[in-house]
Amino acid sequence: DLGIDDKEGLSDREKAATLGRAGKALEAALAKLRAAEAGPDRDTLVRAAAEAAHIYLIQREVCGIHGLGAPLEDFGVPAEVQVRIGVRAA
Repeated sequence: DLGIDDKEGLSDREKAATLGRAGKALEAALAKLRAAEAGPDRDTLVRAAAEAAHIYLIQREVCGIHGLGAPLEDFGVPAEVQVRIGVRAA
């Protein structure tokens, strides 16, 4: 039987693991986007990257990590993706 501290620890580890998976998914989506030429599939790839970025940012919030700028810069999320998730140009 797990105590409250044990359950919180499990929850924190699961949140961190989910954040890691979301980060890998974002990296993969951005890699596909970067490899693509302009064409009919580009919009689909931009949408997929935006969805991955949105999921990643939500998971950061769930983990108690706030702010948009640093992770978007760290991952090199292009402006065309940022616009899709509602980030306004500075």
